[in-house]
Amino acid sequence: MAQTYEFCCERADQAAALAEEATLENVRMRELRSEKTWRGLAEQARKTIEERDKAERARAERRAAECLATAELADDPVH
Repeated sequence: MAQTYEFCCERADQAAALAEEATLENVRMRELRSEKTWRGLAEQARKTIEERDKAERARAERRAAECLATAELADDPVH
């Protein structure tokens, strides 16, 4: 299951808050590691969204160019 950017950020914020509240050093360190991991997952999700959007724009541009080429061929009296 893919995690959303927002979900990962929320979990990272939660881990940071728990680390700040921790009285035991090992609990604080565990929560800081958790926060770091969630921030990394959030960044990964953000990059995936950007790449997906970039690919969709490229596909849309390619489809538009193909439609234009098809329309030009239809208007060409030689074909």
